[in-house]
Amino acid sequence: MHELNIVRFLAELLVILLSAKLFGELAERLGQPAVLGELIGGVILGTGIFTFFHLNDPALALMSEVGVILLLFETGIHSDLGRLLKAGPTASAVAAIGVVAPFALGWGLMTALGRGGMEAVFVGAALTATSVGITARVLSDIGKLDRPEAQIILGAAVIDDVLGIIILSAVQGIAASGSLQWAGVFKTILLSAGFLAAALWLGPHLSYALVKIVHRMRVRGVLVGLAVCFAFAMALAAHALGTAMIVGAFTAGLLLARTDKKEDIDQTVRPVVDVFAPVFFVMVGAKVDLAVFNPARGALGLTALLILAAVAGKVVSALAVRDRALNRWAVGFGMIPRGEVGLIFAQIGLTAGIVEPALYAAVVAMVIVTTFLAPPFLKRSLS
Repeated sequence: MHELNIVRFLAELLVILLSAKLFGELAERLGQPAVLGELIGGVILGTGIFTFFHLNDPALALMSEVGVILLLFETGIHSDLGRLLKAGPTASAVAAIGVVAPFALGWGLMTALGRGGMEAVFVGAALTATSVGITARVLSDIGKLDRPEAQIILGAAVIDDVLGIIILSAVQGIAASGSLQWAGVFKTILLSAGFLAAALWLGPHLSYALVKIVHRMRVRGVLVGLAVCFAFAMALAAHALGTAMIVGAFTAGLLLARTDKKEDIDQTVRPVVDVFAPVFFVMVGAKVDLAVFNPARGALGLTALLILAAVAGKVVSALAVRDRALNRWAVGFGMIPRGEVGLIFAQIGLTAGIVEPALYAAVVAMVIVTTFLAPPFLKRSLS
């Protein structure tokens, strides 16, 4: 039995990684983020093209969970804490509106459709995310990173990342309890924020000690090994203190990003993330049931409404920019793309049975479409 399981697992992993890289390459060549290709590759696998591919394989589920932890760890490494602290009132206001407005629109939309409660909270939370990586790449490609609008966008997006992780922790708490209890939600938010603050205050001593150990050791792979161990240790510490493991992983990345080994850690961790993270994205795509987009089932209309709410909720954040000399539209467009965090929200909701397949498919489609829309809008507004 063990041999049969390992054979099937290796076959599944083979087709997952191949589809992720092939479709990721295609997306890159079309000027889109590789994550979109990975999602589409997953959708194709989910059609049953390979009979041995099982969506509910527990081994793939575990790899997917590890992929999320490593993905948030890498996000923390790429998040500039200095930029976050120096973002200023404008970027902070843009970030605040860019979280509150999409959440309110998503929650209001679901409530108006008669689907309140936990579904409404999950959808509202999924709309709050902003993909700082996609926005930064577009700004870099068009040579506009030095524009004041770009600095506002990136500062706000980093703050959005932190707020999104805290909200995600609360959503995980809702999924775990199986009920919407506002006291529990606020407790989880406070725990996550408190853990993040305490770790940023005490953590530098741990991260610098880790770097000193790396300097003294000679064994092969010590940097990547200890960096991943640090991420897992922080994730376990966060879990032990009552908050989500992803908060600990993200915090570990933030702390190591402040050391003189940041670039080396990023380079060594990236190949590990490149193996585990695609498993998560492909599995997210594979769980999309294309049959729900049959016009008779109403998912297309729901998807269109979610996309409108997602775009409007971020564009309205540009109202926080008071300087008339700045391009407000560019700031609003730069906040539109969702990304990894939005997909994690959808996955948690589906796994917990809170989000039904049609709504899950609509949320994933919203992430894909907003990611497609943002680059051309942003390029046109800044050209």
